[in-house]
Amino acid sequence: MPTHVTIIGAGLGGLVLARVLAVHGIPATIYEAEPSAAARTQGGMLDIHEDSGQLALEAAGLTAPFRGLVLAGGQATRVLTADGTVLLDEDDDAAEGDTAGRPEVPRADLRRMLLDSLEPGTIRWGRKVREVRSLGGGRHEVRFADGATITTDLLVGADGAWSRVRPLLSDAVPAYVGISFLETYLHDADTRHPAGARAVGGGSLFALAPGRGVLAHRESDATLHTYVALAKPRDWLDELDLADDPVATTTRIAHEEFEGWAPELTSLLTDSDTAPVPRHIHALPVGHRWDRVPGVTLLGDAAHLMSPFAGEGANLAMFDGAELGRALAAHPGDVEAALADYERALFPRSAGSAAESAGNQGLLFGDDAPRPLLAMMSGHGD
Repeated sequence: MPTHVTIIGAGLGGLVLARVLAVHGIPATIYEAEPSAAARTQGGMLDIHEDSGQLALEAAGLTAPFRGLVLAGGQATRVLTADGTVLLDEDDDAAEGDTAGRPEVPRADLRRMLLDSLEPGTIRWGRKVREVRSLGGGRHEVRFADGATITTDLLVGADGAWSRVRPLLSDAVPAYVGISFLETYLHDADTRHPAGARAVGGGSLFALAPGRGVLAHRESDATLHTYVALAKPRDWLDELDLADDPVATTTRIAHEEFEGWAPELTSLLTDSDTAPVPRHIHALPVGHRWDRVPGVTLLGDAAHLMSPFAGEGANLAMFDGAELGRALAAHPGDVEAALADYERALFPRSAGSAAESAGNQGLLFGDDAPRPLLAMMSGHGD
């Protein structure tokens, strides 16, 4: 009988792993801290890459439903200067459902598709992990917040940036990369926020200057989802009064940090229809790896958390899940051989993407911004 796989975390990577295992007849259970699939919003758009995310969905047998999620026009891209001058304006000519390049899909819809692909009972909701310890011989005990415990034969940490499983393999912890985000949403933007809607266009917007930027994307139903980025000390976000007076706070930030910027760009911060969400950006060391430990491995952010500046995180998490599932299927009865093969490919793959993400941070927010990004997108970069 195949080894039962215990997966901690029902993010995209953990879900793809469970689905690929199911395709190959390997039993798995996911333990997730959130109480239900609808416990929180799942973020904005994801561009799904041909060489990673799409391959993972193919391995999961989900290419056809994935095509139905693609947002037509989502690959359009605009690059602006702080005063609103348009440096690049590329249309997306792909038809709806076309998966060429990096098609955009709503993250929540992608997660729902993966959830619906699993047998009922695969996910145990409301199981927050408190502690994980080795029992020897490749077996581990997982203790949950309610005091319940389980014993595993194969444990996979798909539990994100602050993984409880990672300490079994590595002492590494995520570090602040020097960039903070304020996340905002403008709804029904074509009618209620037309200037901001025109600035964003039909897909992605990059409005950049040294040490700051406005990164936005058009979602379905004319929603503008924006990350206002600033190079600041880590405690800067913690000192903002976003909960009690978000309007005054965002107005002050726009005046102090974006003086002289075009109003259609600053409005993506000041006109938010929701309270801005502060986000510190963290990453694990580039090239993070560990020695083989029997009976346990990691995928996604638990293995290689990186900044979002290459758009690789979700794609790599899904690809990790698919590759781990295929490795286990290729080595029936030999878990350690499967994990060794998986990790042998995982480490260089994730190191390359992490290095790209770190490099792109300098490209986006360095002293010459936005020129290096424009050169790269125009095909004239290094």
